[in-house]
Amino acid sequence: MAEGLDKKAADLAREKLRAAMVRLAEGDSAALEEIYEATRVKLFGICLRILGDRKEAEDALQDVYINLWQKADRYDPERASPISWLATFARNRAIDRLRTGKVRQGAVPVEEALPLPDDRPMADDLLVDAENTAQIHKCIEGLDERTRTHIRSAFFDGFTYAELAERADVPLGTMKSWIRRGLKKLRACLEASEAA
Repeated sequence: MAEGLDKKAADLAREKLRAAMVRLAEGDSAALEEIYEATRVKLFGICLRILGDRKEAEDALQDVYINLWQKADRYDPERASPISWLATFARNRAIDRLRTGKVRQGAVPVEEALPLPDDRPMADDLLVDAENTAQIHKCIEGLDERTRTHIRSAFFDGFTYAELAERADVPLGTMKSWIRRGLKKLRACLEASEAA
């Protein structure tokens, strides 16, 4: 069931990116910011792997978004997913920079740049992860203050249950019960948000 929900969230993220690409092609400048936020990490990774230099990759990435603004109407949602199209776009911009001969040492040869694998998460997956993280924090905020504090201390700050029990001056069993009940509420909140 969780895999089905993850796929649903990934499909939703993909559709959101596709819609932003269509809006950009229609001249909606706000869509460019959405596309940038959703794709910059992946596209920068592609440029960096090809060019081997952070500054060159940043310049190539800037070229990608400038060119995207000018050529967004060339994107055809029927032919490619937005992230595949943008990844190809970024790869081509980086290769163009290689061909100019101005790139510093560390870049891959042009012949090797085309088949270069991209093992970073898809932008869609990053969007889903960001949404899941935001939902977790929202659900944690819904817990009572005591439970919220103990769960954060245990899971984000690395305190053991024994340390938390000592700090709160309660028996270890009590602390475990508080956290267990809090985690049950947290799970219920997350499942309710996934079902919505």
